[in-house]
This record gives sequence, C-alpha cells and structure tokens, in this order.
Amino acid sequence: MSSKGTQTPAYWYDGSPVPLGMRLLSPLYGLASGLRRRLYRRGWLRQRQLPVPVIVVGNITAGGTGKTPLTIALVQRLQAAGWKPGVASRGYGREQADTARWVQADTPAALGGDEPVLIAWKAGVPVRVDADRVAAGKALIEAGCDVIVCDDGLQHYRLARDIEIEVIDAQRRYGNGLLLPAGPLREPVARATGCDFRVVNLGATPPGAAVDPCGFGQWSMTLKIDSAQPLAGGRLRSLAMFAGQRVHAVAGIAHPQRFFDMLRAARIGVVPHAFGDHHAYQPQDLSFGSELPVLMTEKDAVKCRAFANDWHFAVPLQAELPAAFWVALTDRLEKLRAG
Repeated sequence: MSSKGTQTPAYWYDGSPVPLGMRLLSPLYGLASGLRRRLYRRGWLRQRQLPVPVIVVGNITAGGTGKTPLTIALVQRLQAAGWKPGVASRGYGREQADTARWVQADTPAALGGDEPVLIAWKAGVPVRVDADRVAAGKALIEAGCDVIVCDDGLQHYRLARDIEIEVIDAQRRYGNGLLLPAGPLREPVARATGCDFRVVNLGATPPGAAVDPCGFGQWSMTLKIDSAQPLAGGRLRSLAMFAGQRVHAVAGIAHPQRFFDMLRAARIGVVPHAFGDHHAYQPQDLSFGSELPVLMTEKDAVKCRAFANDWHFAVPLQAELPAAFWVALTDRLEKLRAG
C-alpha cells in the first residue's frame, strides 16, 4: 500500500497520546480563532451580505467529511427546483492562489483546484475560485446565478450566509475533541449547534442495514457507487463487471479507507494505494508494475485525465439524503426568496 503526501495525524482519531508540542499550540489556536469569531459577532469586523441567498457547506474539522459529494447533489437539486446556482470556493492547493479564476470541467486541477474542477465537471454550474469569497459571490451573481453555494466556507465569516450545513464523518466524528493542531477541530464542537442543517456522512451502507445512527437534528447521507467511467474515453461501465477481480484502488482523499471499503463491499479485490489529500499526481504514481484495472475516486481522476490509459477508471459517487431534507432546505430557500 503506497502512501504519499500529507496525511492526517493518527493521534487525532486513534486514541494515541498527543505530542506535548501540539497540546501547547492548541490553546493558542483556540484563542486566535475565538477572537476572530467574537470580532465578527460583535460587528467589529464587518460581514458582507449578498443580494441572493448564500448556502455554506462545511465542517468544523480539518480534512474531508463528504462536503464535495453533498455540494454536487445540492446544486443538482437546486437546478431541478428552478434555481440558478453557482459555486464559490477557495480552490485549496491550487497554483496562483491569489488569482481569481472561472473553473470549467476541463480546467487543469493544478490551476482550479481538484474539488472545484470536479464540481464543474459533475454539476455543470458556474464555479468561481477566489480567496475572497465575497468577490467570488459577486462574480457569480453577475454571471446570472440567483443562489450561491460555498464549498468549505464555514469559517469564512466575512461572507454573510443564510444557511449553514455542517457535514460530519460518521466514523471519525470529532476525533479526540481537541482543537488544531492537537486534534482535528477548527472550532469548538459547540459551534456546530448553530448550523441550520447537520448532515452525517455514513459512507456506503449495505442493503438492509440501519441507516440512521444520527442524533436529534441530524440528517443521514449515504454514498452510492455502481459504475466506472473510463478516463481515456468510452462508455460508462457497471461496477459489477469488476466483482471477483483484483484491482489497484487509488484514493488521494482525507479518508481513503472509506473508498477502499466501498469497493470491497462491491466484492472487488482491492490492492489499496493511499495518497495524501489533494495529492498532485504524476504518471509514475499510477505505475504499479501490472496492468490490473485502476479504480480511483473522481477527485483523483480530474488530476489524472491527461495521462490516463485504457485501464484507468473513475468511480462516480452519488450522495443520497432523505427526501425530507431536500424539502426542508428548499422551503427555507423559498422563504428567503419571498423576503
């Protein structure tokens, strides 16, 4: 199993001792982030309100929780309901990070950021990357959008928001409950109670299994995989075609084990290759010494399309939530539109 790039510290989640240096730094981080929240809350730092509804999808932990699949599902639902959504993102890890940019499906991930490129590819909506989310929102409105979805913007307090959606990883939750860098928390757990919707990402759930271990006021989200898209071109294939076979599985995400487990649940023999979140792939990263099929997440695929061959496949991920969640969300939006 290969492992490259930045990895989540094990002690955040496995109960092992936290290094003393990290414990000493954690209160300093808490003081700085807490002061910033108070300055915005008291109006000493000014929030900017946009003339259209703003929905923020985020988390209070560092690392992935399933925000991007939810963002894609959200903008698709908004489109179906007659809205014209646009997505604002910082574009984490992209080159020329100080330059605002429109992101298309074919924008190189190095310039647009892997997650914004994936959203543009999957959802086909205007996507703007900008360190200044307010400026990104204004550009999207000028482009004709009537609702702004911010991908990973829960801590970007300068942009006023109408709806906050927190995404929680069901397996890892809040880890050891400590603030960065001693633990995974960007903000104290109490901050989450102020979010309008709290979505718990359960990952893949086998048929017949219980799907709602969520607490009061939380919504369950499951992730579904059932197909594979050849990166070099060609028709979508059923994932069942790989059942009983060995494959190389590639995941450069915050929680790669989830992807490997989903493939194993589909009866696929997995040779796992975990890379750091937002890993910048090179052709040699996919040279495994055999021509077994290579299955990867779509987030990885947008960075590998330029050098993909006939046995490289992206595995589309679909986020599924209860119908009542979408009803509650769209009702809230309609009330905002009505004023």
